[in-house]
Amino acid sequence: MTIAQHKIVTIHYKVVDVASGEVIDSSEGGQPMTYLHGAQNIIPGLEQALEGKQVGDEFEVTVAPADAYGEYSEDRVQQVPMAAFEGVEKVEPGMAFTAQTEHGPINLIVTEVDEAVVTVDANHPLAGKSLSFSVQVESVRDASEEELAHGHVHGEGGHQH
Repeated sequence: MTIAQHKIVTIHYKVVDVASGEVIDSSEGGQPMTYLHGAQNIIPGLEQALEGKQVGDEFEVTVAPADAYGEYSEDRVQQVPMAAFEGVEKVEPGMAFTAQTEHGPINLIVTEVDEAVVTVDANHPLAGKSLSFSVQVESVRDASEEELAHGHVHGEGGHQH
């Protein structure tokens, strides 16, 4: 079966930061990743590279930032008054928070702290990075009506309700 819209796909993968050579994530020695193809559940560049592949296919693809987690944007770095962190015992660089905005929740990482101001970064940690994926296609099947309605995988390797 060929990978196409509305297929449930299971892959093993390794992803490397092209610039540093650092392995960012890998399913080697662990569970493969299962996703609903065409539902925007994985980065666009990887999903596009998987289109048309079949069980047993192995390939490598480099995905540019625009087709991965986006370009790094200084506009997504802001300074917030320390008072906004009321109730947090100690605010430190590296801490992650979710802030509620008029557009919904947004993930933030604290990058700098001084007495009055906390600098937070809303960029994805992999924004601005080109990523190299090594992929092995393990299985491909048709999605169930329930999976299509919910927009994600159910059962083994997927979401449970």
